[in-house]
Amino acid sequence: MKSSNIGGQAVLEGIMMRNGGRYSVAVRRPDGEITVDVRDYHSIVPWRSLLKIPFIRGIFSFIDSLVLGMKTLMFSASFYEEEEGPALTEKEASKQEKQDRIFMAATVVLAVAVAIALFMVLPYFLSVFVEKFTSSRMVMTIFEGVIRVVIFLAYIFLISRTKDIRRTFMYHGAEHKCINCIEHGLELNVENVRRSSKQHKRCGTSFLFFVMIVSIIFCFFITAESQVARVLIRIALFPLISGVSYEIIRLAGNSDNVIVNLLSRPGLWVQNMTTKEPDDSMIEVGIRAVEEVFDWRTWQKENL
Repeated sequence: MKSSNIGGQAVLEGIMMRNGGRYSVAVRRPDGEITVDVRDYHSIVPWRSLLKIPFIRGIFSFIDSLVLGMKTLMFSASFYEEEEGPALTEKEASKQEKQDRIFMAATVVLAVAVAIALFMVLPYFLSVFVEKFTSSRMVMTIFEGVIRVVIFLAYIFLISRTKDIRRTFMYHGAEHKCINCIEHGLELNVENVRRSSKQHKRCGTSFLFFVMIVSIIFCFFITAESQVARVLIRIALFPLISGVSYEIIRLAGNSDNVIVNLLSRPGLWVQNMTTKEPDDSMIEVGIRAVEEVFDWRTWQKENL
């Protein structure tokens, strides 16, 4: 297996695939047809050199993925709006686009804030109760990390109970299967994709799980006495934790080393919660998304 460096995500009744400077979104419309939108990928980072600096690039890549993910999710959702309004004029369409951008930016900021509060701040305050039973900073930090992982897993479990999210997780599985099919040298067709694994080491789920684990190590070195200072330091460390986690997931996706595979295994186990077996119609959507931005036949000839 060799990494193709293509990646993607599931959207509402569809899949987004990104390859270098281009991305595609394939969506199964309510009438059963597949619509594909292909666009150039523009990073939020004005200086491309920042995306080449280890640990720094992970911070911007994380934000980039949130922005692109929200944009493609809004595109896929547009096919499933209950009511269609009257056709917009050019001026109204331009105004609507600006409003959508503001909404998207606000949503990304809110998502990051909620993530920090839920997975960084809340576990700390819950772990404070352990101080009544031990004065060991190591025990406190490990307990905080355990709470963080439990909240993360509980969150995934709860959202997976809803019908729409479960279907999205099925498309997530189709996305992984398509990439695995290509990277293992198989022809990209429904039969081969169906036989491929729905787990992948470069998955965002594994990245988030590594964030949980890496945060335990970083939090161990926080020695401030003030509770306010401890919370602020945890928030300030989040970008660095994301950067380190990105480097780990990047290494995992490009290596078949035994130790790397062992470290990747917990993240792959968690993916059992965020990926489900897709049906053939979902696999077809994934194949369309891949083929719009990636010449997999040429890549296989040159790399496998």
